[in-house]
Amino acid sequence: MNTAPLPADALARDYIALWNETDADRRAELLRAGWCEDARYVDPLMQGSGHGPISALVGAVHQRYPGFRFALLGRPDAHGEHLRFSWTLGPAGAEDLIQGTDFVELAGGKLARVTGFLDRVPVGA
Repeated sequence: MNTAPLPADALARDYIALWNETDADRRAELLRAGWCEDARYVDPLMQGSGHGPISALVGAVHQRYPGFRFALLGRPDAHGEHLRFSWTLGPAGAEDLIQGTDFVELAGGKLARVTGFLDRVPVGA
């Protein structure tokens, strides 16, 4: 029986690892490894194009929510060059506060475009 992760699982897991990375140098490595140089990220609250601006967005989330961690919610789903998965965000060891779903367009196996949706955000978060 093959227990290797599916490509969708690995891509989503690596994406979550980027959002959990607090070290800017390590984030830069993760972006180079898994994202196109001209990748674009957009959600209802923020957007950025390219590795530097996307890393800055991740850093801003860590400043706004210190100690919070992202986690996958359910199983990622892929079709061709498209990936969809849901996630949660909350304090380590406590109930998650925020949930979202991201849609990814791939190019050459790397993330090219990410469109994020916020499915649950408490007032004041």
